[in-house]
Amino acid sequence: MCGIVGVIGARQAAPLILDSLRRLEYRGYDSAGIATLVNGHIERRRAEGKLGNLGAVLDRSPLRGTTGIGHTRWATHGAPTESNAHPHGTSRVSVVHNGIIENHAELRAELEAAGQEFSTETDTETVAQLVDLNLKLGMTPMEAAGAAFGRLEGAYALAMIFAGHPELIVGAQHGAPLAVGFGDNEMFVGSDGLALAPLTQRIAYLKDGDWTVVDRKGARFFDFAGAEVQRDIKLTRLTGAAIGKGNFRHFMEKELHEHPAVIGDTLHRMVNPATRAVALPTLPFDFAALPRITISACGSAFYAGMVGRCWFEAIARVQADADVASEFRYREPPLTEGGLGILVSQSGETADTMAALKYMREHGQHVLSIVNVPESSMARASDAVLETVAGPEVSVASTKAFTVQLAVLACLAIAAGRARGTISTTEEAAMTTALLEVPSRAADVLDKHAEIKSLAQRVAQARDVLYLGRGNCFPIALEGALKLKEISYIHAEGYAAGEMKHGPIALIDKNVPVISIAPSGPLFEKTASNLQEAAARGGQIVVFSDQAGAAKLRGIATETIVLPDVDPFVAPILYAIPVQLLAYNVAVLKGTDVDQPRNLAKSVTVE
Repeated sequence: MCGIVGVIGARQAAPLILDSLRRLEYRGYDSAGIATLVNGHIERRRAEGKLGNLGAVLDRSPLRGTTGIGHTRWATHGAPTESNAHPHGTSRVSVVHNGIIENHAELRAELEAAGQEFSTETDTETVAQLVDLNLKLGMTPMEAAGAAFGRLEGAYALAMIFAGHPELIVGAQHGAPLAVGFGDNEMFVGSDGLALAPLTQRIAYLKDGDWTVVDRKGARFFDFAGAEVQRDIKLTRLTGAAIGKGNFRHFMEKELHEHPAVIGDTLHRMVNPATRAVALPTLPFDFAALPRITISACGSAFYAGMVGRCWFEAIARVQADADVASEFRYREPPLTEGGLGILVSQSGETADTMAALKYMREHGQHVLSIVNVPESSMARASDAVLETVAGPEVSVASTKAFTVQLAVLACLAIAAGRARGTISTTEEAAMTTALLEVPSRAADVLDKHAEIKSLAQRVAQARDVLYLGRGNCFPIALEGALKLKEISYIHAEGYAAGEMKHGPIALIDKNVPVISIAPSGPLFEKTASNLQEAAARGGQIVVFSDQAGAAKLRGIATETIVLPDVDPFVAPILYAIPVQLLAYNVAVLKGTDVDQPRNLAKSVTVE
């Protein structure tokens, strides 16, 4: 999940690198570092913790030089200490790395036997020591790096600089993304276009197995076998504008309040409000001919996929699966030839989801990605892409990206139903009308902030919290529990409401809030019965429901948040907002780092 930046030019490199690393801090903030070439020698500055610490180090001890590399780390091998912070290297070479070198132990033993002296616990130092040994053997930097890449196993993006070569960066990609930026007599490398957007809009993306040799004049690209190849330079749509919090205390709070706008922006791309019909771009497959749909994703995006499965089955009457990507390919499920694989990701760089994409491709599936970054690795590897128009999401905990993923999946399900003849024009119009009302209803939910903040006082005192939901709202219970866990550090679990009596009910007592996602609709009465069972055991019953549901649960609910009336079809989109808002307010009360919770990173680019 680490972030990489490299600069070759006439300007001082360290300030440019530090600014770009701030745009990559979502990838990790355990430690950070920068190395530059000063009079032909490698110098570096590193710091444990967040980028502000590295900035303070640079203020005390500035780092000169116009060629350099930088890194912000999410720790894999080795504790998050200054000594394990990147860049790593020797007097001859300095390396930054995103990913995991799986054969590092074997390489380390070989290198130590050859006399190389290690100083860290990291797998990354193995790369530096391997290149260093090649340099000692008389290879040029290009030869030394190319030979090293052929020995590495695992997933990696790498960038390295060399002593005595003031205008050279060598980079490589294998299972983790790397981009090259083209400037005016200056060049850049970075983990993604977002990091490079303030520096240039002309970007080339490496393909898997590529490596690149970059100098101030341009870049040469090579495939894994060492043959020189061409990679297209494209104009990025990403902006270099700074992303601020505005008047909000945290990015997460700001992004929560953007739900109405981004849901509306996404729907306006996919729904014709005049005809009340879904109007998707042309897709390279026919929904009517699909034998099966397989959805794969991680984290909150997986919960969106679970809701999508419910919609595809109920609306389009097509068999659908939702699999967590980290298990999908290892389970080796049989996939029917000509099926549709749908990948859902905010970043479009998630390693496990990329692996699921590869598995789907190998097994004859059409591949459609739902992503927030249209230039991402996932988007480039797919047959078709539907963009979620969420804008940049800085907070590690995903909020607005989740609801727009749901909006896109809802539109897809309607389109599939229409193509398969399972819904009428009238039914399509009713469902799209319900979708188009969601932005306004989302704004109404945000008006409940004071009530949810008050509820947070109760939840913040708990050690354990249960979330319950049924049908297409069961994944929203999972989403609520995940948000509470990841930003407040309170143990929380989400369950299908009917499963409560099959084990979780043993946890319930007067100190355990039981939070129910319970819009009135076909499954409401069943959920109400489960809540009666929880109340009988002394649980604190907290209900998110509409006016009708709240009235029916008044006798057992400890607290109720009354939400706007909506069609049960779109309830998952709307009900995601208050559970996220509750988690935010609990985290603020607990005093945690809301935007950058411990041990997490937003874009998980390693297995």
